[in-house]
Amino acid sequence: MSVTPSAEITVPKLRSATILSMLKKGLRASGRGLTEFRPIEIVPGYVPNADGSALVRLGNTVVVAGVKLEVGSPYPDTPNEGALVVSAEFMPTASPTFEPGPPDENAIELARVIDRSLREIKAIDMEKLVIVPGRRVWVVYVDIYVLDHDGNLVDASSIAALAALMDTKLPKVEVDELGNVKVDRSSRSGPLQLRHKVVTVSVAKAENVLFVDPDIEEERVCETKLVIAVSDDGRIAGIQKSGLGALSVEEVMKATEIALNVSKDLLAIVEKSLTKPT
Repeated sequence: MSVTPSAEITVPKLRSATILSMLKKGLRASGRGLTEFRPIEIVPGYVPNADGSALVRLGNTVVVAGVKLEVGSPYPDTPNEGALVVSAEFMPTASPTFEPGPPDENAIELARVIDRSLREIKAIDMEKLVIVPGRRVWVVYVDIYVLDHDGNLVDASSIAALAALMDTKLPKVEVDELGNVKVDRSSRSGPLQLRHKVVTVSVAKAENVLFVDPDIEEERVCETKLVIAVSDDGRIAGIQKSGLGALSVEEVMKATEIALNVSKDLLAIVEKSLTKPT
């Protein structure tokens, strides 16, 4: 089921004033530093029937990402590459503001941000997904499900998508003399080949203060937000702004510097979660 967010959650005026007053002093209601994320827990292999999956808890925000590999035809302009499709769904139980219905612009935007961050940096080695050159390839479907919304859905989804892709194993295939492909999901030929790992870092602005990983109350009082995608080799894979507030050139540069630094910790957390002994 997909959902459409309805009315926005409102933060009481006194609570908003307290949050903003603390931010001006470089403090946060949660006790975190301005560049400190909430606790992150990653559970790879969370969905047994998926080809790869991961559950992510970012504070009280909970997201699950699953990867499904299907045999399909390549795009005409990339006949020797596989394909990537990212979708997102907001479950009705994730927030009192979510209602059943078709995907709205919020779910679509979330999926596009994750898709662009992976696609622009060429995170997946698409050439390794070719089964029959020019005819049959693996299509990588990444499905993101928001289970509990307590702010910063983009970063939680980004971490979940990356962990799920790192968890993905390719099913074995057999190709007959006519080029027909038979998939054997009971056996695996190896891991999905990634060229780069990428995560997003959301940097919010309120009272001329920049801070990362806004929780749901902080999101309601911030003026604007930059979502910055960073790869494991320190490249910027994309930047997206939301909110009506303005950012100076200096603030954009500072936000980018923050994202470059914080992304190293996020990538290390993902890497560690996928290398734990089973």
